[in-house]
Amino acid sequence: MALLNDSTYGHDVTRTPHDQGLGTTVRLTLLRAPHSPDPETDQGRHRFRYALLPGAAVGEAIAEGLALNLPLRTATAPPVAPLVRLDHPALTVESVKLADDRSGDVIVRLYESHGGRATGTLSPGFPLDRATVTDLLERPVHDENAGPTSDLTVTLRPFQILTLRLRPQHRRPSP
Repeated sequence: MALLNDSTYGHDVTRTPHDQGLGTTVRLTLLRAPHSPDPETDQGRHRFRYALLPGAAVGEAIAEGLALNLPLRTATAPPVAPLVRLDHPALTVESVKLADDRSGDVIVRLYESHGGRATGTLSPGFPLDRATVTDLLERPVHDENAGPTSDLTVTLRPFQILTLRLRPQHRRPSP
């Protein structure tokens, strides 16, 4: 059973004894009322969405949770090729954005979502000059030298988060 929610603060799962053995209690934390740092937290009107998904495997729970949080939008514009692709179902792209330093580099954050080791290929939708592994603040950890238009092989441990800085090949202006 998977409990899906639309970005509420959290949840907890505990084993609870009852008259026929052990059971499981699942609870959502909908609101917080801390005194510090903001005593005005979570005041006002709120709307919550959640769903139960019976018989869900981890991959299905991740996919359905993302669908609940990011519903499919229809557009009249022509389809656009993705900036990055991953070829392994356990590897999930969490975000793609421009680097904070305004260099034009692309930051890709991905993670292993099924609880096991996974190796897959990340394919950028643009010619690649260089790929660098960074920390969550986009500071370099070590370089992965990737050639032009190359795909990157990524191997992640269970639930590992990986942040990559992709430097696109810049075209030189023609003379």
